[in-house]
Amino acid sequence: MNLNKNVKVIKVLAGASSAGTTLTSSAVDTQGFEGVMFVGSIATANAGNFAKVQQSRDDGSSDAYADLEGTKLVTGDDADSFLIDINKPRERYLKCLVVRGGADTVTGDVYAILYGPRKAPTTHGSTIDAETHASPAEGTA
Repeated sequence: MNLNKNVKVIKVLAGASSAGTTLTSSAVDTQGFEGVMFVGSIATANAGNFAKVQQSRDDGSSDAYADLEGTKLVTGDDADSFLIDINKPRERYLKCLVVRGGADTVTGDVYAILYGPRKAPTTHGSTIDAETHASPAEGTA
């Protein structure tokens, strides 16, 4: 089994230059999936620089996004990556926020990896180019 056909990868937030503002990803619709992992990086380790996840049942139309308890993740060292995994979210839509409140910092891209699809194979986000190989022979790439 290849993981590529059993997950959906979406780039939800582009990396940003040094600043002290909060960055909010695009919404991730988790319908049809068991969970989602957000993966990204924060250049400057600081207690005020962290990632967290919020949820909404209707993508913020009448139900505003609210923080998910315990999802605040402060990276330990400069240039560390973060991974926040939400299994069986209680509401359908999730966003990842990168808060840059402690020190101006650069961020890397943030990706959402939806897993546990009810129907496979899945289709990745439009900015993801993917290939799948099973037992490839040695040779020229």
